[in-house]
Amino acid sequence: MYLYLYRLITYIVLIASPIILIFRIVKKKEDIIRFKEKFSIINLERKKGKLIWFHGASVGEISSVMPLVEKLNKRKDIKQILITSSTLSSSKIIKKFRFTKVVHQFYPLDINFITQNFLNYWTPDLAIFIDSEVWPNMLINLKKRSIKSLLLNARISKKTFFRWKILENFAKEILGNFYLVFVSNSETKKYLSYFGIKKIFFLGNIKYAETTKKVEKLNYNLNKFLKSKVYWCASSTHPGEEEICLNVHLILKHKFKNLVTIIIPRHVERKSEIIDLINKKKLNYHCHSWNKKIKDNINIYLVDTYGETKKFFRKVDNVFLGGSLISHGGQNPLEPARYGSKIIHGPNVDNFKEIFGTLEKLNISKKVNNQKQMISFLKNNINHKPMSKKYVRKINKLGKSILNITYKKIENLI
Repeated sequence: MYLYLYRLITYIVLIASPIILIFRIVKKKEDIIRFKEKFSIINLERKKGKLIWFHGASVGEISSVMPLVEKLNKRKDIKQILITSSTLSSSKIIKKFRFTKVVHQFYPLDINFITQNFLNYWTPDLAIFIDSEVWPNMLINLKKRSIKSLLLNARISKKTFFRWKILENFAKEILGNFYLVFVSNSETKKYLSYFGIKKIFFLGNIKYAETTKKVEKLNYNLNKFLKSKVYWCASSTHPGEEEICLNVHLILKHKFKNLVTIIIPRHVERKSEIIDLINKKKLNYHCHSWNKKIKDNINIYLVDTYGETKKFFRKVDNVFLGGSLISHGGQNPLEPARYGSKIIHGPNVDNFKEIFGTLEKLNISKKVNNQKQMISFLKNNINHKPMSKKYVRKINKLGKSILNITYKKIENLI
């Protein structure tokens, strides 16, 4: 019954989709040419041989599996790796890696005949869904074709669990389509066990892993500019958080005359909105994409390009991680921690609760509840040395261990 109701809702979404897509294209949240992929209109070639498929919602999920993709890309028996995602920003991240066997498509709408068309074309040998990507029609059609599906780094919050519990029988039916589930935390294992899922493994959080790709340094002009400055970074910021960071800057600059605040928004499409805020505060700014000499009087350095954050984490000692002062659930703190940055975050970090708990014990992260506490922390720490390298090594060692265990488990499915 619930499946028929779900399918009815998806067809209503299909009817409304042209209006939704036009709105998203205007907002620059969709590719004006590639949006057709969401209807399973495919232009890419499916090569003969073994194909492994990864699907993640957006930047965070896709970035987390890049170390696995890197390993699989080296295997001779795998001819192609398909990565699907739902957002424009995630498609841009994938381009940065330039893996020889990887192709990207936007994830199709979860409508029965569209998912069938998608699977008829790509015929994956293994389907790997990341975090909390559970799509009923796709999962049912994978199982009908005897294609194994894996939920990797599964994460179910308490809130999501109670939502699924309302539709308990439907949840059991859909989640039961996964051949294996690798959970990212013990809480998720408990929740999935409630729904009768048997093949659940806790191997550790794959987000601890990292690719072997070398991180480039910041360009000469920016390094030269920062040399004479006191600076901190606000990364993965969401609406409402940039204004807080600008207010923090205005107060801190009374103490640190040469202060520069680096802002890396979660979605660079919000660039004009953030610039309007900066102008209202009467601050001088420079955009990373300008690629020209930076004036000495710049207060705010706005990173308006994708795939640049690691370069800044290598350079900056103190990073505020966004999505945490608003009700979003936080962003992954492991990237800045991996490069030795001290992390400041708000109280809303449910998406990464266990990771933040580990980092707090190691004195790598610090919770601030509001603007006042952020100012207080930065006043006392902005000139301090970054955390001990032994903690960085510890994080990297754990990441390698989790990556190798996970890879071996996936190897058995290929």
